[in-house]
Amino acid sequence: MEAFDYEDIQLVPAKCIIKSRNDADTSVKFGPKTFKIPVVPANMETVMNEELAIWMAKNDYFYIMHRFQPENRTDFVKKLHSLGLYASISVGIKDAEYEFIDELVAENAKPEYITIDVAHGHSDFVIDMIHYIKKQLPETFLIAGNLGTPEAVREIENAGADATKIGIGPGKACITKLKTGFGTGGWQLAALRLCSKAAKKPMIADGGIRFNGDIAKSIRFGASMVMIGSMLAGHEETPGNLISIDGKKYKQYWGSASERQKGAYRNVEGRQMLVPYRGHLEDTLTEMQEDLQSSISYAGGQQLADITKVDYVIVKNSIMNGD
Repeated sequence: MEAFDYEDIQLVPAKCIIKSRNDADTSVKFGPKTFKIPVVPANMETVMNEELAIWMAKNDYFYIMHRFQPENRTDFVKKLHSLGLYASISVGIKDAEYEFIDELVAENAKPEYITIDVAHGHSDFVIDMIHYIKKQLPETFLIAGNLGTPEAVREIENAGADATKIGIGPGKACITKLKTGFGTGGWQLAALRLCSKAAKKPMIADGGIRFNGDIAKSIRFGASMVMIGSMLAGHEETPGNLISIDGKKYKQYWGSASERQKGAYRNVEGRQMLVPYRGHLEDTLTEMQEDLQSSISYAGGQQLADITKVDYVIVKNSIMNGD
């Protein structure tokens, strides 16, 4: 198998067929709704909160609310629905989560999207949860992850998941590959390509995005949606304390498997860090959309799917080497 990551790949331009890049359509249908761009902020406590979820839903962006205040999730679904907005939440696989699914049904608080958020999603326990959610909430669009192999994608899709989330530890705040020796860190894009050979349903590429061009590369190798953590964490609207060091502004960012998130040093596979403050999130999302429009024009197309048809070359670490 060819092993490569985002910095190793360049997409090959095709003849442009649009007069203006503004004519390129970046929208994507994902589940029951269509969104402006194929980008979703990571469902992490330092990236997503209720206020941001509401803003994103109002402005036709996809979001996934994290699962780290479990007692608030039912009220969150009700609040979003009361505002005429869609609800997208995360669950785990502990026994209490089955009771939570029952509570959603009893309260008639049925979210449009649920993500089963587990570090190693190729698991009998994840499959059991898929079966239970699909039985109790058959209309909910169910995402399950995280996965890193074609075998995992086949099994999780066959269990009933409507989409899968691909990536085992490639994120900036993740140290899974260092702590365990396992994961897709360093070959996340190749893992996405490999999984796309098996996938019959949409995939979310999760982790390893460092530049806006990596979004287009993810689409080329099979992703319908791209999950981004560190690049979206350091904004005015995102959670986390604003810190000034030597006149420069930063925001706190930590992984979901970090000691900070767990509240104890136990099975830690994430770390805390500071990310540069980047101003308002809307400006960054607009820039991502504009860059994606340019990507579509370079792909010789008019819409997102046209990126999937372009050729690519492997140029090992060209950016890192300064070539």
